[in-house]
Amino acid sequence: MADNEQADGAAEGTEAAPAPKGKFKLVVAAVGVLVILGGGAATWFLFFRHGGDEVHAEAPPPKPPSFVDVPELMVNLVGSPGERVQYLKVKLVLEVKDEKLIEAIKPSMPRVTDIFQSYLRELRPSDLNGSAGLFRLKEELTKRVNVAVAPNQIGAVLFKEVVVQ
Repeated sequence: MADNEQADGAAEGTEAAPAPKGKFKLVVAAVGVLVILGGGAATWFLFFRHGGDEVHAEAPPPKPPSFVDVPELMVNLVGSPGERVQYLKVKLVLEVKDEKLIEAIKPSMPRVTDIFQSYLRELRPSDLNGSAGLFRLKEELTKRVNVAVAPNQIGAVLFKEVVVQ
């Protein structure tokens, strides 16, 4: 009987050693299958699933902006003594988000023109060089007109014509 117990113990010992290898292979195979299924599901959700079943409330189309013309401005630019005088001629438009603001801004137009004139008369020809100069001019004019028409706000100052002569 002792021989049988030793034989059984030896048989169990030999079987116990390969069992972890079999479990390891099983775990690796299970993880591999889960990774493949997870990757397939993620791909389907990200790329192939279409929202045909979902109904979204459509936003109303945005209202087009309205525009207010500013009277044409012509000013002389600051130059060094002895240089020829250079002039700046600009035609501007104010972009507003709502038509109701046009009627609120119109009474302030003389103030806007005055602020523009006083600012433009302080410019040098070098301030208007290139697109960066015009961009800075546009930003400055936008800030100044928003101060003049407060509490109303405009979206942007747009150039119709800019001539430096």
